[in-house]
Amino acid sequence: MSAVRALLAALAGALALGACAPLSAPADHPAAVRHAQPAFLLEGRMSATDGQQAASGRIEWEHAPHADRLTLLNPLGQIAARLDSDAAGATLLTADGQRIVAASADALLPQVLGVDVPVARLRLWVQAAPGAGAEVRQRDTYGRPQLLIDQGWRIDYLAYADDSAGAPPARLDISRGDHRIRLIIDSWTAHP
Repeated sequence: MSAVRALLAALAGALALGACAPLSAPADHPAAVRHAQPAFLLEGRMSATDGQQAASGRIEWEHAPHADRLTLLNPLGQIAARLDSDAAGATLLTADGQRIVAASADALLPQVLGVDVPVARLRLWVQAAPGAGAEVRQRDTYGRPQLLIDQGWRIDYLAYADDSAGAPPARLDISRGDHRIRLIIDSWTAHP
């Protein structure tokens, strides 16, 4: 009986020492090389909330190197708002015919989405192409960003269009505090 107790004591000691040993961190997946497209057309569905009010509908975003056109459609497919921007400024056209002009899209986008998100960063986030200063905290098995922190925003990449390292995101969740944008991208078209 004492041999059994000695064996149990030895096993308990080994388990206790093992519990104190530091756990090795899982190997991080090597980073996939990802570049932001200079021009694209993105079509999908979006919901946005500031924690009090929410909106949802379809989104069409035409991005070019020096201009953007962001069109939001209500659930019935009617244009709710169109935001055009370039180096000269930005113009917001609303469904009720209002035309609002500002120095930049950043000044008008909160009126469209209800969320004050930086447009220049949003262009990179929707492509899973982190910009300078962004921190990739997690990668998927293909080396693509899975969790990104940038300027206080958390970007969770929930799905990609396919399993290739260069695949564009298909679903992402962008949040900071109560502000959240959920985006399901149905189609991507890269332009030269």
